[in-house]
Amino acid sequence: MADGSSPLWRGHNIFRIVMFLYACGWVGAQYHEYERPWLALVVIVLMGVWTAFTVWRYWTPAGRTNLLVAIDIVVVTVLFLSNEFILTDQQMADSDPSVVTAWHPTMVTAAASQWGTPGGLIVGAFAAACNFLLRWKTTPDMALDTVLLIGVGTVMGIASSSARTTTARLARALRAEAATAERERLARDIHDSVLQVLARVRRRGTELGGEAADLAQLAGEQEIALRALVATTPQETTENGETDLAAKLQVLRTGRIHVSVPGNPVLLQEPLSSELFAVIRESLANVEKHAGPDAQAWVLLEELPDEVVVSVRDDGPGIPEGRLDEAAAEGRLGVAKSIKGRVDGLGGTITLDTEPGEGTEWEIRVPLPGAKPAKRRRGGER
Repeated sequence: MADGSSPLWRGHNIFRIVMFLYACGWVGAQYHEYERPWLALVVIVLMGVWTAFTVWRYWTPAGRTNLLVAIDIVVVTVLFLSNEFILTDQQMADSDPSVVTAWHPTMVTAAASQWGTPGGLIVGAFAAACNFLLRWKTTPDMALDTVLLIGVGTVMGIASSSARTTTARLARALRAEAATAERERLARDIHDSVLQVLARVRRRGTELGGEAADLAQLAGEQEIALRALVATTPQETTENGETDLAAKLQVLRTGRIHVSVPGNPVLLQEPLSSELFAVIRESLANVEKHAGPDAQAWVLLEELPDEVVVSVRDDGPGIPEGRLDEAAAEGRLGVAKSIKGRVDGLGGTITLDTEPGEGTEWEIRVPLPGAKPAKRRRGGER
C-alpha cells in the first residue's frame, strides 16, 4: 500500500528533471568561460545518468530506500563541490551559477520525502553549508539560498510526515470499517442460526430438567459469551501502538464471568495490553479448574494516574494455607509462570487475598510507562 508520500516523490522526480535541463542550459551558455570545460561536460553527463537512474528508482515505493537516498546525497554533494575545479576565480567572485546550479537542492527534496521534517531540515542545512564551503563568502544571495534550502527541506518534510500520518490513519479507519462490516454480517448470520439454536436448547433443557438442565446451563453460558463476542468492537492498534484493554476484556464475559471496566477506553501499549489480558485469562482459567463448576467470577479494571489495577475475584472455596507452595513443589507452576511471572516481567505487583470458604481475589497492579514502580505487596502462587 502507498505510504502517502508518492505524490511528493513524483514532484521530486519532475523537479530533478527540470533542474537538470536548466543546468544543461547554463553549461551551454558558459561553456567557453569555464576554467576546465571538459570537466563541466563530465559533471553534466554524470548528472544526467544519475537523474535517469534515481527517477527510475524513486518512481516506485520499493526503490525509495534509505541507502539510496543517502547515496544520492553523497553523489549530489560531490558533483556540486567539483565546481571548485570548474569555475574560474572571476566566476566565483561574481557568484555565477555553478554547473550543478539548481540541481543541487534536489537532494534536499529527496531527503525530505524520505525522512520527513528532520531529514529535510538537516539535509537542507547541510546543502547550505556546502554552498558556503564552495563560495567561501557571505552575500545577500548566499543568505537567500540558505533560507530557501532550509525552508524547502522543512516545508516538504512537514508535508511528507503529514502525508504518511494521514495515510496511516485512513488505512486504520478503512480496516476498522471493513472489520466492523464483516462482524455485523457475521453477527446477523450467528443471530439467525447459532444463537437461536442455543437459546432453544437452553429453554428446552430447562423444561426437561435432569441432565438436560445441565446442558441447558452450558448452552446459556455459550450464548452469553457468543453475544459478547459479536457485540465487541474489533480492536485496532492506534498510531501510537496502543490498544483498548477495556474493550479486549469484554470478550471474556459469560454467564459466570462478570466484567466491569471504565466507561472510557483504557489505552495501553500493545505488548502491555496483551500481557495483562493473558494474565487475566489465565486467572479465570484457574477459577474454572479450581473453584468449581458453579463458581462466579468478577473482573474489575481500574485506570489510575500512574498505574492500571485489575482484580479477579471468585466465590469458590478459597485456597488452603500452603497449597500454593505444594503445587509449586509438585511442578505445577501455572501461577508462578503464567500469572506471577508475567506480572513481574511488566514491573508490577500481584496480591492474593483468600481464606478457606471465602473465595479468592487476585489484585494486579502494573505501573504505566513513566510512572515510578509500585512497592511490592504480599503475593501468592496458585
